[in-house]
Amino acid sequence: MAHTQDKYFVPHGTRWPVFASMGLAIAFVGVAQLLNGNSALPVIVAGTALLLFMVFRWFAEVVNESESGAYNDQVDRSFRQGMIWFIMSEVMFFACFFGALLYARQLALPWLGGIGSETVTHSFLWPDFVSSWPSNGPAKIGGEFETMSAWGIPALNTAILLTSGVTLTIAHHGLKDGRRGMLALFLAITVLLGFVFLGFQVYEYGHAYSELNLKLSSGIYGSTFFMLTGFHGLHVTIGAIMLSVMLLRVLRGHFTPTRHFAFEATAWYWHFVDVVWLGLFIFVYWL
Repeated sequence: MAHTQDKYFVPHGTRWPVFASMGLAIAFVGVAQLLNGNSALPVIVAGTALLLFMVFRWFAEVVNESESGAYNDQVDRSFRQGMIWFIMSEVMFFACFFGALLYARQLALPWLGGIGSETVTHSFLWPDFVSSWPSNGPAKIGGEFETMSAWGIPALNTAILLTSGVTLTIAHHGLKDGRRGMLALFLAITVLLGFVFLGFQVYEYGHAYSELNLKLSSGIYGSTFFMLTGFHGLHVTIGAIMLSVMLLRVLRGHFTPTRHFAFEATAWYWHFVDVVWLGLFIFVYWL
């Protein structure tokens, strides 16, 4: 691998971006048809399958390049910078949703209730509306609903996700110390905890729909609740899949104590997911 250390690796041309564009286009057409009341599930499945095929094959090429020693320290630094900027974009993504929650709770609802308003909107349109959280607005959009308690499954999921962060850190130390058994064991536990978290969240959603009448259409509370927890659940799903791939690579003997960027990037992503969940638990479930 010494011959790769004096030059920057330039990847060859690839057809996979074309497949990605095709898969996304097909899936989006199917989703658009579904939103317009048409039966388009086969189209969505076809587009998603093509996208997943692209991801699997493209990442397989990248893994083979890495294992062949094509990447030097400069390439490693560029990968790290790219992952940092990717996580920063994810931070801004969730910041937008937290900002929407803050705006609804601290500005919009008090204004609709007549607090701090210099107009007569409240008096003429919604004189009986009391601005309190949680709310589905003056029009009671979505009907009556119950809120999700913070001290049931959400608290349990918080403990699960925080524990997974600890087990992943132990696995990382095992990798850096060359202790492959400890690495594989604690990484497997992390993967298991991630999927257990998702299982509890699916159960929580079923409970919310069937017993609390809490839905995406339940006004501003329902929409912010499901948008925030739903997108976080999507990120947990992606993270759990990434961790599963890392586990398979570990079992195949990939990574060394000094060169393991893919594992490290996945760990960064998972810890980011942990931090976002803490914000969700405090501002969505607890307060």
